[in-house]
Amino acid sequence: MDKQVKNITVAGAGPVGALLSVMLAKQGYKVDLFESRVDSRKASIYQGKSINLALSDRGWLALQAVGLDDKIREHAIPMYCRVMHDLAGNLTKQPYGKEGQAIWSVSRAGINEQLISLAEEEPLIDVHFEHHLTQLDFDTLNSEFSTKEGESKQHQSDLLFGADGAFSKVRRLAQELPRQRISYSLEYMPQSYIELTIAPNQDGSHKLEKNALHIWPRKAFMLIALPNADGSFTCTLFLNHEGELSFQSLDSKEKVTQFFEDNFADALPLLDNPVDEFMQKSASPLCLVHIYPWVVNNKVGLIGDAAHAMVPFYGQGMNCGFEDCRILNELIQSHDHNWEQILAAYQAERKPNGDAIIELAKRNFVEMSDLSGDSNFLLRKKIESEFNRMYPQLWVPLYSMVTFSPHQSYSSALTTGDIQNEIMDEIMQLDNIHQEWQSPHVYQLLHKLVLEKLER
Repeated sequence: MDKQVKNITVAGAGPVGALLSVMLAKQGYKVDLFESRVDSRKASIYQGKSINLALSDRGWLALQAVGLDDKIREHAIPMYCRVMHDLAGNLTKQPYGKEGQAIWSVSRAGINEQLISLAEEEPLIDVHFEHHLTQLDFDTLNSEFSTKEGESKQHQSDLLFGADGAFSKVRRLAQELPRQRISYSLEYMPQSYIELTIAPNQDGSHKLEKNALHIWPRKAFMLIALPNADGSFTCTLFLNHEGELSFQSLDSKEKVTQFFEDNFADALPLLDNPVDEFMQKSASPLCLVHIYPWVVNNKVGLIGDAAHAMVPFYGQGMNCGFEDCRILNELIQSHDHNWEQILAAYQAERKPNGDAIIELAKRNFVEMSDLSGDSNFLLRKKIESEFNRMYPQLWVPLYSMVTFSPHQSYSSALTTGDIQNEIMDEIMQLDNIHQEWQSPHVYQLLHKLVLEKLER
């Protein structure tokens, strides 16, 4: 082990920070894990934040590395398909992948608490709740934390990771450094969101199909629902923050009631007091974070949302953060604990992939809110699925590359997906494609275009 690095600080004990701490401890490092909030096992801290997350293969691979995958799977619900609800209440199903492939609905609080409990079992980890980072010397790595008692605590370490989320304090302190060339952007999406709930039936069963992610796509806005183990669904309404139809404009019970009746008639009887909930809640923002570099002075690194906050429309935020941890963990081994090399390799590997999945997640809002109810889009997906069945080595749909191909990088998935899109644009221009999509000539042309464009 590199004698220079023995003690590592992790700022932020969310799922990514807790997982990273466990991995570092298993590599033999003494870890101090600091969290500004209270211990979520003793008090709820998740109001206003999604209490469901979609866990897919990249996340499972990282959890497997610390032996927590089976325990988390016990409380996770597989979602094998999207179920789209149109204005008239008609349902359309779209499988996420091949038979048996699923994304998993998991509790944010549950997964975080299991990871923190696992961290506390590690003798090399000390967890400190209600410690707010106030200062950080990027040369000496002396940090200062304020506690709930108003005390100021000094802490010294050899390396520090900022795993403290989209509004990272570590990142903000880095941006204030003189003579550091740091490029940074935080972009707010036009949409914000609030959470609503569908309660379970009296017998504890689900009111909608349990093993599916439900979407009410309405072009500029949408409602989604993810199943919980207790029979409920956590619903998220995404709507413009301001404008003609927005959280700001829906400012009375009458307007909100009309909005739900016009747009979500089949969901309205299922939702728990949606109008009152809408009126009482403040909409939470959606933002995208880009920053470079991710590593400062070869001593401080950003990881998870602190490095690449994204919108939730691909369900990859936590999966990408967990993948950051897994890749970093593997780099520790391959570079034999040489942290200068590890951090350089980590940044080179993860920055392009962070950028790629941010872009994909941003685009996917259009797919979920608009295209998922569109007949041309649904036909494209059918043709892609059939071609993938015929030539599994030649064509993997973009969603499967992102969600079910954990060893393929996000950046290569984005590049390949853009070429696939060009090819499918040509296919969809064929005469009578809606009637003739199963004809052999469609797949002969598709095969020819793939060999020309994708294989070159």
